[in-house]
Amino acid sequence: MTLNSFTVTPYLQLLKRLYYYILIKNKMKKLFTTALYLLFAFAIHAQIKVACIGNSITVAGYPQILGDILGSKWEVKNFGVGGTTMLRNGDNPYNKTVTYAQAKEFNPAVVVIKLGTNDSKQQNWKYKNEYTADYNKMISELRALPSHPFIIVCYPVPAYSHGWGINDSVLRNETIPMIDEVAKTNGVRKIDLYKALSHHKEWFPDGIHPGKEGSTEIARVIAKKLKKWKRKIEKR
Repeated sequence: MTLNSFTVTPYLQLLKRLYYYILIKNKMKKLFTTALYLLFAFAIHAQIKVACIGNSITVAGYPQILGDILGSKWEVKNFGVGGTTMLRNGDNPYNKTVTYAQAKEFNPAVVVIKLGTNDSKQQNWKYKNEYTADYNKMISELRALPSHPFIIVCYPVPAYSHGWGINDSVLRNETIPMIDEVAKTNGVRKIDLYKALSHHKEWFPDGIHPGKEGSTEIARVIAKKLKKWKRKIEKR
């Protein structure tokens, strides 16, 4: 017999209300406990998604090494495209690639941007006055993602030759100060890869693209910073 079939008296009515209160409370307690368990389990297994945006130096492989260094709690993906520029009027703008759309669809917690090497080519650097504005546009687009990613901008690595028309003097004296301006304007973190790979020409087989040693050093420097900023990344 259920309480619904009882003859209602003032006392039984009170008992009936008490019964349902306890029943509902217990059910809510179970639901709350289950929800907490699921959230805890998700927190344990959730990975911090890192999107590495860049040119052929990114394609070369540092993201894979970065993932190995960081471990299973991080998911690092390579969204590099060879020959691309930050400049939207450059000869191969990154923002027009399918890969850029895929990087945004990845909805990362962290975005590491390393673009500027190909911008230093003569045919591209004639648009240098647009470099900071184009960089700001990319950061704005990435910040608009549902994940509101933690954004990191990187200095280009040194160029030890003039291969492909890349100009180290432009990178050192013009591009890097512009990246400083971008970082300050947008309040984002920056990583100095130029200094990290300076005086190591031997790490660049063709003078432009880092080999295994160079890619490993890029990954090591970025990993160190990501671990340092992990709490800020999680609280973003």
